[in-house]
Amino acid sequence: MPRVAGTPDTLLPVANPPVLRGILALLGCQLAGEVLVRLTGIEFPGAVVGMLLFFVVLRLRRPGDSSGLVAAPKLLLTHLHLLFIPAGVGIVVYLGRIRDDALPLAAGIWVSWLAGFVVTAWVAALLLRLGKDRG
Repeated sequence: MPRVAGTPDTLLPVANPPVLRGILALLGCQLAGEVLVRLTGIEFPGAVVGMLLFFVVLRLRRPGDSSGLVAAPKLLLTHLHLLFIPAGVGIVVYLGRIRDDALPLAAGIWVSWLAGFVVTAWVAALLLRLGKDRG
């Protein structure tokens, strides 16, 4: 570890370079995803395309636990709660709009929940039936 100038016994804490490289890889994949979406014109979030690209990088490189490609996401997941602050601010900023459109929002949330519930139950029943047929 490098020493602080003028104090030979004091160590200067330095950020872990592999984590910085991992964060740069994450940001690079997100940037590549955004560029791909804009160049191709597909209607898909660039961040999701970037996440898929990062998944491909992980599958190809097969990094170890000490790699920045693993350490950076672990660091971000440790502090995930901080990433919800902008969403909370957005809700507060649009609180009037949410109040005005509360009924359609609630109906949309309820209908999407019900559709997800029904599809999940249908898939579970299908898989149980397939499991009984094989067993």
